[in-house]
Amino acid sequence: MQTLTSAQRKFLRAQAHHLEPIVLIGKQGVTDMVVRTVSDALEARELIKVKFNEFKDGKQPLIDEIEQRTGSQVAGVVGHVAIFYRWQPDDEKRKIELPKPRK
Repeated sequence: MQTLTSAQRKFLRAQAHHLEPIVLIGKQGVTDMVVRTVSDALEARELIKVKFNEFKDGKQPLIDEIEQRTGSQVAGVVGHVAIFYRWQPDDEKRKIELPKPRK
């Protein structure tokens, strides 16, 4: 998967605006269960929000870990909420069509 362009990240942030966080990061941090939950949610929805109830000052390493372990990309971080996107390769299941990068 290619890295998202700034225009694509902006598009995804706009798409995620109305979404509620579906995964909460608490005292346990990023566990295998959290990674599996995020991955399953990305499989079903492509775009999700993850809220950090703990680790608010040290969330960037956790965001990087989720991104790496789920094969997703961060579209943005607003406050204590990170927006993750993972492209759906199956045309039948794909819900989001990203804007094409400019040449």
